[in-house]
Amino acid sequence: MTVQAILAPLFAQVLLTFVLLVWMARERLLAARSGAVKGSGGSVRKIDWPEKAQKVSDCFHNQLELPVLFYVVVTLALITRQADLLFVCLSWVFVVTRLAHAIEHTGSNRLKVRFGAFAAGFVVLFGLWFYFAFKLYLVHALPGV
Repeated sequence: MTVQAILAPLFAQVLLTFVLLVWMARERLLAARSGAVKGSGGSVRKIDWPEKAQKVSDCFHNQLELPVLFYVVVTLALITRQADLLFVCLSWVFVVTRLAHAIEHTGSNRLKVRFGAFAAGFVVLFGLWFYFAFKLYLVHALPGV
């Protein structure tokens, strides 16, 4: 696999995170300008944001949690040259689950649907780590492979 093919899903995930960051900043700025919130001098997480601003903020913060393990496994697979077509396909599936999670989270926010997207992403990410470790330790440890 080429470096570009391996990193493309990672860049897509990073793009999703940046889009949510800009959206969050916009929603918060609009809420502050409209007078819907007042500065507290403390943490912005303790401010009672309007619903849309809070949804986008929560979604952005979710992109800084589970995807961290995705960034690590992609980087390690690239460095160790363990990324193949299956790895890249699974990476794209993970990114699609994160996109689905983000769309649901910032939209109707139905917990069952959102959790389904999260759970699917978790399973795919676990599969990526398992596949990476399997290839690294078992397949390449066998003689003649």
